[in-house]
Amino acid sequence: MLLLAWACATPLAAQTLTLDFAGDIMLDDGAGRLIAAGGDPLEHVADLLQQADYRIGNLECPVASGGARNENKIYSFRADPRVLEKLRGRFDAVAVANNHSGDYGKAAFVETLQHLQAAGIAAFGGGADLRTAHAPLWIERGGLRVAVLGYDEFKPRSFEAGASRPGVAWSEDSHVVQDIRAARRAGADVVIPFMHWGWEREPEPSARQRELARRMIDAGADAVVGGHPHVTQGAEHYRGRPIIYSLGNFVFDGFRDAATRRGWLLRLTLDRHGVKRWETRAADLDEAGSPHPVPGAMTPCGQAGERTPRLCRNP
Repeated sequence: MLLLAWACATPLAAQTLTLDFAGDIMLDDGAGRLIAAGGDPLEHVADLLQQADYRIGNLECPVASGGARNENKIYSFRADPRVLEKLRGRFDAVAVANNHSGDYGKAAFVETLQHLQAAGIAAFGGGADLRTAHAPLWIERGGLRVAVLGYDEFKPRSFEAGASRPGVAWSEDSHVVQDIRAARRAGADVVIPFMHWGWEREPEPSARQRELARRMIDAGADAVVGGHPHVTQGAEHYRGRPIIYSLGNFVFDGFRDAATRRGWLLRLTLDRHGVKRWETRAADLDEAGSPHPVPGAMTPCGQAGERTPRLCRNP
């Protein structure tokens, strides 16, 4: 299995940015009931998230009071808008490019975008139309410009945005390559695609994931980060740039086996040259789907110039 911990803190040079990525965040069901009862599913990772300059997660459900359930899906989720109280201040942005954003139709999807905007949480990988869905999330700190792109390639494709139709950014290879190059032309120092891909519960990335990850790096991506399989899938370096194939679950109940109840929080340290250092930290889910850090766990990490990831021990 492809492998990868949390490096010791060192003084950072000027114009660096620490950027966190979390996997699937599903705030219906167990997490929703916990919040309704006055609890906080992010309580045990709040301090960890506060250590980063910017935090991104994958929002694996619409957050709305309207819409109609998609009866063609086995699992459909919809969280009450009040759940965003727990995301505010913990996450700066969320990807909506996934196979659950359209669970309650386009009206609920648009409502979700409105609630996120009102909460001060940026959304990317989806929007009111195709152009907006493919637009990067821009992060600008200390003169450093980072573009993060979000894509879904797990069905149903009916959630895809159209020329004048709201929805998610679909992972069509030519469009992804075009978006990466466009972000570079627009002045991005660092470009990172955040992918919703792969097969559920598979501990290894598929040939498709490997091929597309390399294609994105060849097109100019500085790192590739993924999720969706509900398990972690390891990491590797290609042309000196990290690929973290799946971060697994971050907030998600209903899973029973150990692999699906462990996720990684990824931290990238970026400068104008790309990824300077990166590390993952393990978190295990409890019965309500809330993450708890796992001290002493060995998880993947690396730094610029290394050819292969290392395993580091979580503090």
